[in-house]
Amino acid sequence: MNILTILLGSIIVGVAYNLFLIPHGILSSGLSGVAIMVGLITPMNTGVINFLLNLPLLVVGVKKLGKQFIGYTILSVVLISVSLYMIPIYQVSTEPILSSLFGGVLTGLGIGLIFRASASSGGFDIIAMLLTKKKDFPLGALLSAMNGVVVIASGFIFNWDAALNTMIAIYATGKVIDTIHTNHIKLTLMIITAKGEAVKEKLISNVYRGVTVMKGEGAYSGEGRSVLITVITRYQLTDVKTMIHEADPEAFVNITETVEVIGSFHKS
Repeated sequence: MNILTILLGSIIVGVAYNLFLIPHGILSSGLSGVAIMVGLITPMNTGVINFLLNLPLLVVGVKKLGKQFIGYTILSVVLISVSLYMIPIYQVSTEPILSSLFGGVLTGLGIGLIFRASASSGGFDIIAMLLTKKKDFPLGALLSAMNGVVVIASGFIFNWDAALNTMIAIYATGKVIDTIHTNHIKLTLMIITAKGEAVKEKLISNVYRGVTVMKGEGAYSGEGRSVLITVITRYQLTDVKTMIHEADPEAFVNITETVEVIGSFHKS
């Protein structure tokens, strides 16, 4: 299911770029925006450029960010690059603003699906995650700063209308991703279960995260329950939900966005 989701999301991203953004010289967010920029000013295909730009990051990421996450991300990058190469560039709309808005929405839909499959589309996500492993910088701020460089470069290389349309596309992409998949790097899970030991062992064996276990009691039933609390990254959410369901299909799980974590939190 994850592979099919990544396939669908990657094709949607390719459609958004080649039918809406690239025909109007509009860039996307992330390293793909850089690939589009290079593709517009050189005869090289955007898909080939996208793959070449991501390749060294993926090689480093294999050692630093976990094999499953990077494995899915490699699949995503390859499929997006193939989609960009295979899908013909065609101008669906003659209106740049409509194209930037609709292209941004489609890009957000595709990337959101990729996130839900426990992967990323590569590029700036990988760079930011590698940087935050060294320094405790907020991931969102790093991504915004790098996307800002793409927008400014678009203005100088093309024109400022293209830069403003790029900002519209990036904004629309972010909003749709937020709707499909939480955009916060850290999430707090409170798990209430009658099978506390099984859930704990499942999490500890498969997720590099600390788990706090407390004893609880049902207010109406009076039955004992285990309350497990853990903090994870957004990329682990889909996998962790699957693990909890496998250990206890009837577990109650409350997922909340975490503004800040103070103390030991490994970002792998």
